Amino acid sequence: MPDAVYRGMDADTLAREYDARATVPSIEPFLQRYASLSAEMRATLPCHLDVSYGPSEAEAMDIFPAGPGAPVLVFIHGGYWRLLSKDDSAFMAKAFTDEGIAVAAVDYALAPEASLDEIVRQCRSAVTWLWANGREFGIDPQRIHVAGSSAGGHLVGMLTTPGWHELDGVTEDIVKGAVSASGLYDLEPVRLTTPNEWLRLSPADAARNSPIRHLPAPGSAVGCPLIAVWGGNETAEFKRQSRDYAEAWKSRGFPCTAYEIGDRNHFDIILDLADPKRRLFRDTLAMIAAS
Repeated sequence: MPDAVYRGMDADTLAREYDARATVPSIEPFLQRYASLSAEMRATLPCHLDVSYGPSEAEAMDIFPAGPGAPVLVFIHGGYWRLLSKDDSAFMAKAFTDEGIAVAAVDYALAPEASLDEIVRQCRSAVTWLWANGREFGIDPQRIHVAGSSAGGHLVGMLTTPGWHELDGVTEDIVKGAVSASGLYDLEPVRLTTPNEWLRLSPADAARNSPIRHLPAPGSAVGCPLIAVWGGNETAEFKRQSRDYAEAWKSRGFPCTAYEIGDRNHFDIILDLADPKRRLFRDTLAMIAAS
């Protein structure tokens, strides 16, 4: 019998649990949908493209304004930290700008060229930049919300950990609300299987970048409202990660809405943000309106 490497799973089982691609016949239709919808947003909506938030070429965002004093939804794409870009990440822009909410689609450097520490730093820098400069685009810096899917959900988690705000010179409550779809919050099993071929995480790297290991203390201003969702077609491990993170968030006394979306998979779940008829859009809109 093969040796167990994590939570009673052998290496082959663990690899299957973290192989999101294998849960659908092909990821290409979903990637094409992200890209085509996002291109439509750039072609039809007022937008500021390739706005630099840092010194490297990768540190850029596309901003879709929604009038003066608007809250903003900052979207951080997935792709297992090695695929996709902001060009695939504006599909929800019209749905939110129609409601008076600006959207910022964020780019970041990809693995393996960039370490996960650097990717996290860049995403924090993007939010910090909006806090300092958002007014130039009609954005209320006191109403920044973040959203992401898969690896982007992990990065949303890293934006709601304590300890980085003082270094970046921002207030602890800079993020007023968070939406994470099918995120990864404990990177130890990720380190033990296929994605570590490009992440190259040591045990210390995985621990340092695991949101569930760095939760805000009860009563902390970092503990914003959280929406955590996952698809019915996800693997057991992806579902467990989301459930465990939501329960840990709630255990600190922070607001959390968590649920499975039965008719969605790992790749189409985030498209619900572009559809005002879907619960995820409505819940996100309500969270932002309450901030």
